[in-house]
Amino acid sequence: MFAVVRTGGKQYRVAPGDKIVVEKLAGNAGDRVTLGDVLLAGDGSSLKSTDGLTVAAEIVAQAKADKVTVFKKRRRHNYRRKKGHRQQHTILKIVAIGDQKEQKKAAPKAETAAPAKGKVTEAAPQSDAEVTGKPTENPAPEKAANAPKAAAKKAAPAKAKTESGSTKNAAPAKGGAKKSPKAK
Repeated sequence: MFAVVRTGGKQYRVAPGDKIVVEKLAGNAGDRVTLGDVLLAGDGSSLKSTDGLTVAAEIVAQAKADKVTVFKKRRRHNYRRKKGHRQQHTILKIVAIGDQKEQKKAAPKAETAAPAKGKVTEAAPQSDAEVTGKPTENPAPEKAANAPKAAAKKAAPAKAKTESGSTKNAAPAKGGAKKSPKAK
């Protein structure tokens, strides 16, 4: 059985046992959450009604994404601002997809006392091997990030060769004014 759920403004196709990375949800590792905004549900090629359908999930970890650098620059105004940001997200393990009524009926049969909503029930400890170290990938590839630095290093020696010795350390001209020719 699969379902399409919406949380944090995004949609995810899930099945029991799947692990997904979603926008931050309140709770600690081990807490159970219920995703009630089910958009589509099905079993194989047949679709099912989503009326009253919920998806039960367990919080595996609260984590942060890779760092994103925000750099602002206004040329010729000596304006540069550099900030970093790490988005917080939650790693969920999908426990079950089903109707709330069916889950409540099945719970008393399996256990004598139904667990309170939002409370942690005893579960087998999970190994760290199941959760990947980096749940999200960096959208910018490594080569592209290093390319401007390499290009700047190559361009600097070429510029130094074209300048004359007397103007190498001089300040740049203001307002696009041209330098006067040297007197002979």
